[in-house]
This record gives sequence, C-alpha cells and structure tokens, in this order.
Amino acid sequence: MKKDNNYSVPGFLASAVSAGLKKNGKMDLSLIFSQKKAVGAGVFTTNRVKAAPVLLSQERIKKGLLRAVIANTGCANACTGIQGLNDAIQTADIVAKGLGIHPEETVVASTGVIGSYLPFNLIEKAIPNLIKNLSPDGFRSVAEALMTTDSFPKMSYFKGNVGGCPFHLLGLAKGAGMIMPNMATMLSFLITDIHIDSETLWPIFGSAAECTFNRITVDGETSTNDMVLIMANGVAGNTRLDRSHIKEFERGLTDVMGELAYMIAKDGEGATKVIEIEVHGAATKDDANTAARSVGNSNLVKTAVFGQDPNWGRIMAALGSSGIKMEQDKVQIWIDGIKVVDGGLMTSEQEERKAAEKMKNEQLTITINLNQGRWKDRIITCDLTYDYIRINAGYRT
Repeated sequence: MKKDNNYSVPGFLASAVSAGLKKNGKMDLSLIFSQKKAVGAGVFTTNRVKAAPVLLSQERIKKGLLRAVIANTGCANACTGIQGLNDAIQTADIVAKGLGIHPEETVVASTGVIGSYLPFNLIEKAIPNLIKNLSPDGFRSVAEALMTTDSFPKMSYFKGNVGGCPFHLLGLAKGAGMIMPNMATMLSFLITDIHIDSETLWPIFGSAAECTFNRITVDGETSTNDMVLIMANGVAGNTRLDRSHIKEFERGLTDVMGELAYMIAKDGEGATKVIEIEVHGAATKDDANTAARSVGNSNLVKTAVFGQDPNWGRIMAALGSSGIKMEQDKVQIWIDGIKVVDGGLMTSEQEERKAAEKMKNEQLTITINLNQGRWKDRIITCDLTYDYIRINAGYRT
C-alpha cells in the first residue's frame, strides 16, 4: 500500500455547503455520491438510544447497496420520535430525487445536540446547491463540514493494486468528544473503487472497525449517532478477488481506519497527549480488552498523564476494579519503556523520575503485563484536561 496526497476516488463526487445549522455560519451539510452502483456496508452504535438517521441507515444498508450519504452537523436528530424519523426519510428522499437514484440507496448521518428537532426547512433549501456543487475534489470540504468540536479535518488515503488493477481508498471521519465506539460522537465514511461483492466486504469491514474504531476512547461515552459506512463502486475494474487480493485490500482498509481512529484520539476534546495502553499476559481475550479499557477510561489515570505524574497506583487500582483475573504481586508496568512496577511494587524513585520525564512527550505508551496467560490487547486514548470540562460545560450555551 502506498500513501498518496490526492484525495479523490474514481466514480465518486462530494460537496459541502452551509445550510445555517451551525451558529458560526460554517459548512454543515455534506454529500457523498457514487456515480455507479456501489456495494455498501455499515457499522453503527450499540447505544440503545439510537438517533433517527442511525435507525434509517441501519435498515437501508441491510440490502448491501449504497450510492449517497448526506450528513448534517449541528443537530443529532436523536430523541426526536416520529418527526425525527420522518425528517431523516424526507431528507434522503429529496437527495435521491435530485440525483436520480432510488431512495433506498440513500442514507443519512447526523451529529450535534441531542433532543433538538432537525431544521428541515434549512436542509431542504440547501440540498439543490449541495447537488449542484458535487465534484471529484469535494472531499476535503466534506471533512471540514463534518467537524463540530474537532480541531482539524480527518482524512486518510491509500492507493493499492490487485491483479494489476490500481484501486483507491479514501476515509473521512469526525470525532473529538463522546468517544468510546462500541460497534464517539463519531462519524466515518469510506469510499473505494475496488470491485468487491457484499458477502466479502461485510466481514472485512466489520473486522477492520473492531480493531481500529473499537479500540479508541476519549471519555468513555458511547454516542447515539456513531456510524461508519463504506461504498465500493467497482470502477477499478478488477476481476474477482482471490485470497491474496482480499488480504491486500484488508490491509489498506485497516490502515486507513486505523489512521482515522488515531486522529480522533489525538483530537480528544482539550487533549494534549495521546496514550496507548498495551496489555500483555492476560488470562483471556476478554480480560485483555477489559484491562486496557479500564485503564484507558480511568479519569484518574488520564489526569495523572496530563499532570505528567507517573502515578502507577492509579493504573493498579483501575486494573484491580476491572473484574479481570489478576494477582497483584505478578503485575508489571512500564511507562514509555521505563519499568515503574515489578511484582506489584514500585521499582524505585529514580525510575519514577525517568518516567516523569518521558511523560512530557505528546505521545506515550503504558505497557502492562499481568502474567496470567497469553492474551494481549490495546486501546488508544488521551489525557483529560481542564479544557475538556470547559468545552462540554458550554456545549449548548
């Protein structure tokens, strides 16, 4: 796989406009369109409170066909009942009519404040310009329009080759707070021109989401609107994928989604540091994941990292309350390669001072060995700062 700076994929168009949903007048309505029939797949929030666009898109994607995604920023259209669902359906219908495609091939995504009704009149008025402005070069504007509390647009792009046919893969994402996807206000759209059937795409896509987007956390919150979608339009013209070609595509997909996931963690609201939590030696696969999540979601661990304090006792406490199989006197902990705990005890004050120096960096790794078995896992998170409280305390005001 070779990285590229050209953010376009053959057969796909995109655009973004300001519909007046954001108070600052910035772009807030975006559209991605496949000019050819496309195979689609999706992964959605497991939150039992699901926004109207999630309910609609989740149902439509089951058929495995997808040609258009319209996304609005500023209103989640969640907890809005029948009216919210009707607004989502009508939005998709107007887009489909304007593009000359079937409504069932059109889905909707939303992000923003929960409980507010969609300003449908503003969206309806803006859709004609959205369709008119569609362009092969419109994807950066979509990434910008998706932003809410994000500090930068998130894009990742790869170009690969299967059977002598080059293919392209572009991913866009938004997310900075309310992030702990279980498939976080998180939206992500991926497009590719590879020719792939639905039965092959779905498991590859689900597996890639599991090891990327499902391995990040900013604040332990799972959104009502989380959605990751992919469209594959087959314009690359490759023949049926064999096992090696599938592996090549899978590697590219995981790389793109992994880079987007990392960007979301890095852009955590108010964050100053990215933290990778690695757990080794767990008794079971679930224990490895639970241990990593418990440490990654610990407010005490995250604030200690912000304060550049190698307070390993907080890590031990998070592990001990996680419910995993562990023995305190077998635990080892490293902070960026500096061993601060061995056999459940502090190694030395000198090692702690070395670790404190390492914690001045913008990226660090906390490595834990439980010495209970052979399982391992990882979570990427960020520190918790004063700005996180400021941003979320004033989110609606």
